[in-house]
Amino acid sequence: MEQKFRILLAKPGLDGHDRGIKVIAAALRDAGFEVIYTGLRQTPEQIVEAAIQEDVDAVGMSILSGAHMTLFPAVMKLLKEKGAEDILLFGGGIISEQDAKKLQEAGCGRIFGPGAPTQTVIEYLKDTLPGRRKRESIL
Repeated sequence: MEQKFRILLAKPGLDGHDRGIKVIAAALRDAGFEVIYTGLRQTPEQIVEAAIQEDVDAVGMSILSGAHMTLFPAVMKLLKEKGAEDILLFGGGIISEQDAKKLQEAGCGRIFGPGAPTQTVIEYLKDTLPGRRKRESIL
């Protein structure tokens, strides 16, 4: 039986546009992932706390507000501080290729731009998540 991965999806900051993340949530669910969507206007602290409580394998953030160079590093830092750096952080939104490259060099997973096919996100997670978990599962 194939491992069922748990993915937490979040909209950090003040951005209220959530259509894209809801499309990703439905696509991941339909592909067999367990999906937890935290909703709008989450702080990095709330996202990391939920990720740990929900015992997820990955956190996906959607950022359209331009605050990605602050929010992604904040979540990565908190995951590390909580001993959960094996949780993959990936995302999407309006993020330049240059900024996406900087985020990936800093330890973030893949950043998907507008119009990225949902199948590309699914394949990325299925390829990246196996063997990544270092923590004991609490569930």
